[in-house]
Amino acid sequence: MPNASVLPRFGTRSTPADFFRGLALPFQAIGLVIRSRRLLLLSAAASLVTFVALGVLVALLGLYTDDLVRRFVAQPSSWYGQIGFAVLVALSFLLLLVVGANTVPLILLAPLQDPISEATEAECGEFRPAPFRLSSLIRGTAVSLSHTLARVGILLGGHALLFLLSFLPGIGAVLWTVLAALWTMAWLAAEYLDAPMARHLYRFREVRHVVMARLWLCMGFGAAVYVLLWLPVLNLFFIPLAVVAGTLLFRGLRASGSLPPPGSSRKAVET
Repeated sequence: MPNASVLPRFGTRSTPADFFRGLALPFQAIGLVIRSRRLLLLSAAASLVTFVALGVLVALLGLYTDDLVRRFVAQPSSWYGQIGFAVLVALSFLLLLVVGANTVPLILLAPLQDPISEATEAECGEFRPAPFRLSSLIRGTAVSLSHTLARVGILLGGHALLFLLSFLPGIGAVLWTVLAALWTMAWLAAEYLDAPMARHLYRFREVRHVVMARLWLCMGFGAAVYVLLWLPVLNLFFIPLAVVAGTLLFRGLRASGSLPPPGSSRKAVET
């Protein structure tokens, strides 16, 4: 039977109120991790890897962000130009930190994502991890790899296009930063919803479809994960919490009838 105390409840139609339901998911995940010994142990292991990865990332960006910006923008000599350049370097550092924090630890923690997602589904009820089979492992790995390549390509491609906005005089840098943050939030929703969907062999286009169909819900979820990056202590747990929350989102969409079985041709949800 489903565990009603764990499984989130969503309506069958997308509404603006869904944004706040999505925003609450990572914080619901915190309570679930605390109550589950297996999830707590897996999250602790993931947080240690995240701590080391983020420390190295911050150090490298602190040393080399200004050099990277100079490759695209000449450093002015006037005092006001120097201020503008310093602002651009600071914005670039923050954006690169967000992108790096959502790619580098993610790659390092790939072996832990499926166990965390499976443990979350077990807490939701009506799920038991399948026994180990080599053929299933190969098939699942192939699906996950194709999804990862597609996700990373979309993230970096979108940021590359948005970076062109930084060359606009005046508000270009601010506009680039805001839109890049929104793009990252949308990508985060697809990233962590895709983790359980890939395990169940959904195609990546089905992930894109459900994100667009339930955009309010997914953007709230993505915004919450984005906020976790900037909260001290919690940011060390942001990947396991995001995986748990993404799995809760997946199970909630399945329970509401918003997500059809893998490979289904009918629409994921009525918009």
